[in-house]
Amino acid sequence: MEHTYNYFKKGFLKISNLQDDTTLFIYLIAAVLIAIPLNYAFGSITTIVFILAAFASFKRTRIALNTAMLLPIGFYFIMLCSILWTADLPLTLAGLKKELLFLFIPLAFLFIPKLGSNELDKIFRFFSFSMVGYTMFFIIQALFRYFASSDLSVFFYHQLVTMDLNAIYVSVFASFALFYFISLKSKKTLEQAAIVILVLMIVLLSSKSIIFIDFLLIICHYYFFSDIPKSVRYLTVTSFAAFLIFSLIFVKQIRDRFLIEYETAFVDNTVNKSIGNGDVYNISLQQAWTNEKFEPNNFFPGTAMRIYQIRIFKEMLQDDNILFTGYGLEASQHKIKEKARQYNLYEGYGDFNFHNQYVQTFAELGVFGLLILIAMLYLNIKNAWKNQNFLHIVFAVTMLVLFLTESFFCRQRGLIFFITIYCLFNAGSITSQKEIKK
Repeated sequence: MEHTYNYFKKGFLKISNLQDDTTLFIYLIAAVLIAIPLNYAFGSITTIVFILAAFASFKRTRIALNTAMLLPIGFYFIMLCSILWTADLPLTLAGLKKELLFLFIPLAFLFIPKLGSNELDKIFRFFSFSMVGYTMFFIIQALFRYFASSDLSVFFYHQLVTMDLNAIYVSVFASFALFYFISLKSKKTLEQAAIVILVLMIVLLSSKSIIFIDFLLIICHYYFFSDIPKSVRYLTVTSFAAFLIFSLIFVKQIRDRFLIEYETAFVDNTVNKSIGNGDVYNISLQQAWTNEKFEPNNFFPGTAMRIYQIRIFKEMLQDDNILFTGYGLEASQHKIKEKARQYNLYEGYGDFNFHNQYVQTFAELGVFGLLILIAMLYLNIKNAWKNQNFLHIVFAVTMLVLFLTESFFCRQRGLIFFITIYCLFNAGSITSQKEIKK
């Protein structure tokens, strides 16, 4: 009996000591990030395990509060307060469960041992290679579907990764992994191959905003952060540009994604060649902002749709007293549906959110929620620039721009990705560095 007691006591002490070590949390945080593209249950389980392990370290860790960690907690507090004025209580209560990560993940990072640059490098390395693995899986899966159907579209956009997983979100994850490998000073054949695979994935996913952001960031990296000779910089940037231009010109599925924005931006009622039989008409940017009525056979390209969404939010501000409160967390959708009916849109457009995180936050939490979101993003990019950490700069710039086109927090995957990496970079324990070193 005494022998058994001593055995379990030693086992407990070993587990307890692990909680004082960063090794356990490196694997747990990496697991949280790696599970993001999987079924939602995996993301929930890994996140809960990490949070419980962090809370178990509460008494052994010296807590150092900082503004970056308090901001998302304050963000959740405003969400919680929106119960008092929400226009749709069931939706707000459901949203509060999902958005709990804004409360618990920052608290977890306050409780765990401090993570330095080497620990972050290990976490990002695990995640980045996992994204290479996911990419290979999706491409192989698409190959089998192509052999069965002879349909090239299975290699592109949502069809490559499924609508539920969403091409834009996977583009964000693959982009972050790509820049991890790019930011390494020393790249072996394995890392160079990973760069090629991830670039291919991002191009196939055809997210216009991510491709644009990534191209600019690649130029910035090789001109301002890289120590390689100028001739190699020029060759590398030229190669990226040539590959992108070749894809835009010669790959129909990618070309069409970009051309529809160019062709429809300033020309009214062009015929949509991909939908219908010549009876579906594209809406221009001006029409999206000014038309008093639309027709059910009108199609909104990506930019026009976002212009329309900003327009109806402006009208909501004028019609309803939501400047300080918003409609409540997750409670703006009924107003979007009302506007779709008012403007005689195809009913499916009423199911779209604002596709703009700034507008989404303003509409649901009012001006104070928006100010906290902006404060998080400002502090994030300020710390990135202060530390001259290129990977942090990539994350900060990507989020700033992406939030103009996506309501990133409306999906669990986007929420976990943002708040976990935000906390990793801003928990206050990262020493200044120009690049992540292998």
